[in-house]
Amino acid sequence: MKVRQRLRQAIDSLYAGGQATAEAYTPLVLECVRVNDVGQAKRLQSHMDLHYFIPNDTFLHNRLLHMYARLGKISDARNLFDRMLQRDIISWNTILSVYAKSGSVENLRALFYKMPFRDSVSYNTLIAGLAGSGFSSQALEVFLRMNREGFEPTEYTHVSLLNACSRLLDLRKGKQIHGRICVGFLGRNVFVWNALTDMYAKCGEIDKARWLFDRTDNKNVVSWNSLIAGYLKNGQPKKCIDLFQEMQLGGFKPDDVTVSNVLGAYFQSGLVDEAIEVFNLIKNKDKVSWTTMIVGYVQNGKEEDALNLFAKMLAEGVKPDSFTISSVISSCAKLAYLCNGQVVHGKAILLGVDNDLLVSSALVDMYCKCGITKDAWIVFDMMPSRNVVSWNAMIRGYAQNGQDLEALALYEKLLQQKLKPDSITFVAVLSSCNHAGLIEEGRIYFDSISKRHALVPTLDHYACMINLLGRSGRMTEAIDLVNNMPHEPNSLIWSTLLSVCAIKGDTENGEMAAKRLFELEPLNAGPYIMLSNMYATCGRWEDVASVRSLMKSKNVKKFAAYSWIEIDNEVHKFVAEDATHPQTEIIYEELGRLIKKLQEAGFMPDTKLVLHNVEEEEKFASICYHSEKLALAYGLIKKPHATAPIRIMKNIRVCGDCHMFMKLVSKVIGRPIILRDSNRFHHFVGGSCSCKDYW
Repeated sequence: MKVRQRLRQAIDSLYAGGQATAEAYTPLVLECVRVNDVGQAKRLQSHMDLHYFIPNDTFLHNRLLHMYARLGKISDARNLFDRMLQRDIISWNTILSVYAKSGSVENLRALFYKMPFRDSVSYNTLIAGLAGSGFSSQALEVFLRMNREGFEPTEYTHVSLLNACSRLLDLRKGKQIHGRICVGFLGRNVFVWNALTDMYAKCGEIDKARWLFDRTDNKNVVSWNSLIAGYLKNGQPKKCIDLFQEMQLGGFKPDDVTVSNVLGAYFQSGLVDEAIEVFNLIKNKDKVSWTTMIVGYVQNGKEEDALNLFAKMLAEGVKPDSFTISSVISSCAKLAYLCNGQVVHGKAILLGVDNDLLVSSALVDMYCKCGITKDAWIVFDMMPSRNVVSWNAMIRGYAQNGQDLEALALYEKLLQQKLKPDSITFVAVLSSCNHAGLIEEGRIYFDSISKRHALVPTLDHYACMINLLGRSGRMTEAIDLVNNMPHEPNSLIWSTLLSVCAIKGDTENGEMAAKRLFELEPLNAGPYIMLSNMYATCGRWEDVASVRSLMKSKNVKKFAAYSWIEIDNEVHKFVAEDATHPQTEIIYEELGRLIKKLQEAGFMPDTKLVLHNVEEEEKFASICYHSEKLALAYGLIKKPHATAPIRIMKNIRVCGDCHMFMKLVSKVIGRPIILRDSNRFHHFVGGSCSCKDYW
């Protein structure tokens, strides 16, 4: 404080004395620069202007200019630069560096091309600014011009160029830069070696990156981070974790970048508990570490943990970014937690990221997966810009919610916008044709994938076509498509065929598909259960017993079917014949009342759908107390007079009896019901379903 006070007093004295010479200004300018006192520097500059002082050279103004540039005072630097009557190459390069560091690419380029003379520093600054701001191709073009004009690049030029190649994933140019480094003997600088390691890792040559890393002298944290991130990017999380442990043994202190990558590696390996341990050791958790944890939870199917962690992040006062928000919204979408999703939407608006492309697309997906396509459309329609991901979210949302014609109409609008559809787009389009029974239209869209859009149909597209043909009764064509497709059929293809066979009662082809699935996924309970159910439908109880015996011998575990409903921000989960809920007695009373009311209207539970060889009375009890019916009863108890739809989620497909039950309840009570199962949404209104009885 005393130094700054003395400086201010000296400049006060200067103002009191009137005009001054260069000898008087010089020590004061140098002192301002030494203590980084911008305020007093500007006073000095004003004094010079006031007394029309014109220095004999650029020394004083360049010192001030350099200080402004170093401290990021862009407007002060530009103001001084514009008022300078004399400018040398140092003046021009200094203001050039201001724009390079601030990311003002347009100003950077404009100033560079206005320069009356340039040197290698000018070119290096422009290349670094372009590469650092993501203009990688332009950085490489400037380098070629630099060579043509005979200027020599420095080690740091090569670092910028290698970073540009990393961004572009241009291994060929990266190797050319590497060759220049070797020829010029510029390769002992640790920054150059780090950039080379990073470039090879990002371009997929991870072994070459490791070779360089092992030969790097004076490794720093960036050296370790480059290879750790490279292993993670190349799908080798174990090596990433091993290198992290090696780094710690070497006495290097991990930084935020290290921790973020290691957390990602643990999550990629499914080691959630280990990731939590590392996260808990972080003393000052920043936005990156919180976001990495949230994303990791989502990737590992722990959406509720992701939401809880997001709440803790906010409580800690850490401000989320658009990537964090979009990940949390995706969690709400997977769980169909509408209330939570709406709260996060509100938070996005408060943070000013609701119009971010990533966030908006996630919101469209979330509202669609909660069955509210109207709100999804409002978000979609208000987006300032859209990409194919945004369009896919809305098209797929319409398809999943039974608005098949709207989905197809929106696809046509996408084409009118001159956007190129991708494979995900066509899955949604073909699914819409499937649900709407549009066989010929489906064929046309399928053929257009390769003929019109130059894409290769994927197994997902073939599965859609097998479903479309099989459900429309063209089983022979479906089988021919499986046998003649250019890909080797995978579990998706065979499970699709098995599902169609189950619906159509085609036991012969169903057995063939099931046996293929037993080979591909021997521990997946789904095919065993589906084949067993097919046998049970035909009354082939010995075959049912045989399949169950096969499951037991292979130790195949049957997954539990359950449903859940969100009431007042609280989630309630039910299984069939559940007796664990605190209000079990009231729930069963309400469900009994509903069943009686429907029976009076002519409804009888379809006990044929109980695929067990038991007495009729036991079948009746089993079919009446499926999890979605219990969830519905609880929803009616908690919100008896509401008019909003009752929203129920189920982890497997709804059975035919529950589907009919929901239709009739929606008519009798005059209230919409939205049921999301593992396949699609069912909007029950007035006795009808949006799926048109397709499930």
